[in-house]
Amino acid sequence: MQSRNPVQPVLLMFPLGLFAVAIILDLATMLGAPAIIGTLAYWNVLAGLAGGVFGAVVGRPRVTILLLDLGVLFHFAVLALIRVRSGDRVADPSLLLLELLGFAVALAASWCGGRLDPNHSAGMRRPISSSADDSAGLIPTRREAA
Repeated sequence: MQSRNPVQPVLLMFPLGLFAVAIILDLATMLGAPAIIGTLAYWNVLAGLAGGVFGAVVGRPRVTILLLDLGVLFHFAVLALIRVRSGDRVADPSLLLLELLGFAVALAASWCGGRLDPNHSAGMRRPISSSADDSAGLIPTRREAA
């Protein structure tokens, strides 16, 4: 996938990481961590939303992937608004399940957009070998390797 902007994949993957950290922190809170960990999860969701909106502004070559990403951002925005109602902004088990659902959709959108598959990114491909490498002696032949 060719991007117009070389930092676009980073801008689009950063919110996904923040959402993943928020889910981990919410799970830790439910397993007995202090309430401040749940509050940190809330702020991770907000930072992920800000990064996701910024990444969506950069642009996307396919409309379907853009709609999936915006749907995920809307989903996490609603979850953040639900968390604002509680005083310490800690998630309950049903909210954690909704976060996991949103994260699964975000992973699917990232996979379909080619951001999780290094074979689709032009910058991540490794050249197999070229005849110039063979003639320069950079790639060993079977006799040299044995």
